[in-house]
Amino acid sequence: MTEIGRLNSLKVLRSTEHGLFLDGGPLGDILLPGRYAPRGQKPGDMIEVFLMFDSEDRLIATTLRPHAMVNEFAWLRVISSTDAGTFLDWGLPKDLFVPFREQTVKMLTGRSYMVRIYLDPVSNRIAATARLDRFLDKTPAHYTAGQAVDLLICAKTDLGYKAIVNGTHWGMIFHNKVFRPIACGAQIKGYIQQLREDCKIDLCLDPPGYGRVGDVTEAILAYLETQGGFMPVTDKTPPEEIYALFGISKKTYKQAVGALYKARRIAFEEGGTRRLVLSGSGENQQRKE
Repeated sequence: MTEIGRLNSLKVLRSTEHGLFLDGGPLGDILLPGRYAPRGQKPGDMIEVFLMFDSEDRLIATTLRPHAMVNEFAWLRVISSTDAGTFLDWGLPKDLFVPFREQTVKMLTGRSYMVRIYLDPVSNRIAATARLDRFLDKTPAHYTAGQAVDLLICAKTDLGYKAIVNGTHWGMIFHNKVFRPIACGAQIKGYIQQLREDCKIDLCLDPPGYGRVGDVTEAILAYLETQGGFMPVTDKTPPEEIYALFGISKKTYKQAVGALYKARRIAFEEGGTRRLVLSGSGENQQRKE
């Protein structure tokens, strides 16, 4: 089925001075302008193209790829506005239109916003909307605590970061669960922390509980080994520095060093942490000053 605003594999029908004409099925013959047409294509060949409208609202094909397609979310930058709406840069020569009625706040030139790209059922034109709720599932989600999910960061609020979970539900990463910089528009891995009774989803950036502690303890010991057995990391080290070193939250780090301390694999010293060396008898020995 040939779809406007999506990638399609279409057959070349004929070559003209204007470009290649492709078999668009129910949409008729579709021109792939010469500036987009790869060399060497001949009738009968299949070519993958994106279907869009040109500046004169004619349906054409292009081998260019937009930043996002119809039925996808995207973080896009405003490049201009008119009395009718706003235009976004989505990576194609013709900019993407957002009618004023589809804006939740006035979109300002130079700023970026999360939108959903859609095919207008009335005009049959590609457009975008900032009214995301209509595209997300409002029924209870069927996730389990600790489950890995794909997150699309949409907005920063007083509580934390709103994110779309697996493209279907809203979720929230509270500020106290954020241990590294997060940018709106970022697509990152996350985890289900809990499903609340009000059907909202709490998210985190690390697996809840002690799921990663085993791997983290080995990473900490390996790092200590490369540093001669001592690292200037304490319980007062900022979360950002811990993440830069180990790619984990400070909470997970504290769980891991706690496990190492109980196992007598490390010792806490003034200004840092030291690895303890196992003696031949199995006793831990601290390096004598």
